[in-house]
Amino acid sequence: MTREEKSQVIEDLTAVLAGTNTLYLADISGLDAQTTSNLRRECFKADVQLSVVKNTLLAKAMEASDKEFGDLPTVLKGNTSMMIAEAANAPAKLIKEFRKKTKDRPILKGAFAEESVYIGDDQLDTLVDIKSKEELIGEIIGLLQSPAKNVISALQSGGQTLSGIIKTLSEK
Repeated sequence: MTREEKSQVIEDLTAVLAGTNTLYLADISGLDAQTTSNLRRECFKADVQLSVVKNTLLAKAMEASDKEFGDLPTVLKGNTSMMIAEAANAPAKLIKEFRKKTKDRPILKGAFAEESVYIGDDQLDTLVDIKSKEELIGEIIGLLQSPAKNVISALQSGGQTLSGIIKTLSEK
């Protein structure tokens, strides 16, 4: 790879990093061709972009990026695959589900999600539990609607009781 090609790849990776808030670094080495193909299919279905990257080029792109990746460049050793998604927990859920079929792969090296850095495979459960923006908005709306629904149902039941009393009195 020539110096110009490398600088172009670094520019492209920097642009990708600038356009995302969710970046997972995983090790998929040891998977055979069929299993890797299945992983790529699952990523496509889950709207997760999967690509294998060169560690040094990704590290340089992280340095050039405006975002603070903390200790994430330290995990760039060995085989590294980059997973990018809109939802912060989508790649974590995909990895956890895919492991049910393959036992131990892919291994999570680290992640940058919701402006926080997570290092190590033991952080997978934490990342699965992160709620997306839409899920949080849905919960807030549900919490806000709950008191209003209680008031409305109380008013409706009170109105039915009152109409029942009036009806009973009119029949007498």
